[in-house]
Amino acid sequence: MNMAAGRVLSINLARESQPHNWTEFTNRTGINKTGVEGPVLFSGEGVVGDTVVDRVNHGGYNKAVYAYAREDALWWEAKIGKSISPGQFGENLTTLDLDLSSAVIGERWKIGELLLEVSEPRIPCRIFAGFWDRPTLIKEFTEANRSGAYLRIIEEGSIEKGAGIQVTSRPSHGITIADVFAARSGARDKITSIAAVKELSDDYRDWAKRVSNSASPSD
Repeated sequence: MNMAAGRVLSINLARESQPHNWTEFTNRTGINKTGVEGPVLFSGEGVVGDTVVDRVNHGGYNKAVYAYAREDALWWEAKIGKSISPGQFGENLTTLDLDLSSAVIGERWKIGELLLEVSEPRIPCRIFAGFWDRPTLIKEFTEANRSGAYLRIIEEGSIEKGAGIQVTSRPSHGITIADVFAARSGARDKITSIAAVKELSDDYRDWAKRVSNSASPSD
């Protein structure tokens, strides 16, 4: 039974990296993504044709695809008084009619022949703040808890903008993207439950276990 339905408003790629001076760790980034026409292949640990520079914090199995909801982008437009086009969160998929903050870790999305699995929230960084030219963005993004969702590629496939998104399964543990993001930002009320979510990446589960077993209020 399909549990929820949305659609792909835009598929966004960075065809090449761009230089920046926002951090000392790297001087190029692939955050500036724009919408593309035609079919795009989602394969292995990423989106074919997209540029990922920082392979430590982006890309890979658990962060193969980044999705951001258009509804959340409109919330940001109202907050900052600025138009935000698809791709400006660095997202590969701009979605419509799906609440990504309420997406359950491990739920699966069917988009045509493509099958994705929700894996973890996106944590804001200085490159994101620099790209938006908004020094307060990390704090604001954390407070808003509208992180969007990273997804794994379970079954490869090509899709186009406008394709329907069907949520085909949802784990019973009920831990959401918003729950994990809040915990990573300091909330501890669900940390024990988060540590038990097998669909989370090993890094996240190990972190949650350390925090859960620690008497310290912070990690």
